[in-house]
Amino acid sequence: MIFAIIPNLTRRNAAGVTRLICGRLDELGAAYSLPLDTKEVFSDTKAVFLPEKELLESCEAVITVGGDGTIIHSAKKAAVYSKPVLGINAGRLAFMAGLEIHELDLLEKLITGDYSMDKRMMLKTTATDGDRVQSGYNMNDSTVMRPSRLSKISEINVDLNGNFFNRYLGDGLIVSTPTGSTAYSLSAGGPVVDPKLECMILTPICSHSVFTRSLVLGEDSVLRIYSDDGGPICVSCDGDEPFTVSAQGSITVEKADISADFIRLKNDSFLDILNRKMMKWNSSSHGKREVEL
Repeated sequence: MIFAIIPNLTRRNAAGVTRLICGRLDELGAAYSLPLDTKEVFSDTKAVFLPEKELLESCEAVITVGGDGTIIHSAKKAAVYSKPVLGINAGRLAFMAGLEIHELDLLEKLITGDYSMDKRMMLKTTATDGDRVQSGYNMNDSTVMRPSRLSKISEINVDLNGNFFNRYLGDGLIVSTPTGSTAYSLSAGGPVVDPKLECMILTPICSHSVFTRSLVLGEDSVLRIYSDDGGPICVSCDGDEPFTVSAQGSITVEKADISADFIRLKNDSFLDILNRKMMKWNSSSHGKREVEL
């Protein structure tokens, strides 16, 4: 087997963790490649250095090193090539990570095939404004709001499957996958949804209404989101650079035609991971410094 290793070198310990992974794969007799732009950092390893497209095409699985953001962005790229992903935590909480740093011995299961696959639904978001069209895939969520959050309250309309659904007043809207239900949507009051389900979660941000709540919608839902007050709105996919559309434009969110596959080397369930990560989150939020391994 050949593995593509994608590290986030902005993480202070990612380079060290990547070297540990390379060393473990060397012990197991496995081949691995790294992005071409990391050659200077990892020239002392046995890696083959490749451009991104060739890196993803030639591998059998992707090992990504970093926090949730790194894992999500790597998974979106890997999904286009139908490659499974194993996330190794070099961040803090990392809900998406399949291994912690002290668990690298479990990489042997990758070689022996002793692992399971966790399929995750993705979204496709398309922003249309006249002749301008931009689309992309989402692992977590699409966030729609005014270009400046300091401006007046947003007035946003939502059509569901071609019919008018609701008008929202507030700071914006989040449309998330079940995977993204533990991210921004959770902070905005949305429900935690088991990622094995396939659905969409529509969550208002600071809604100016007593009766507006988060909604769980079917996987075949198609949402069209557009301004109701003559001002522009913007959309950000998984925290990427936002795309702004005018009052005449719109944003469509629907289930993607691809999905992400995550490698699981352990038997812990989603609820086990949720409880463990939330306890760690609560501990750090009460003034206890979180240890980065």
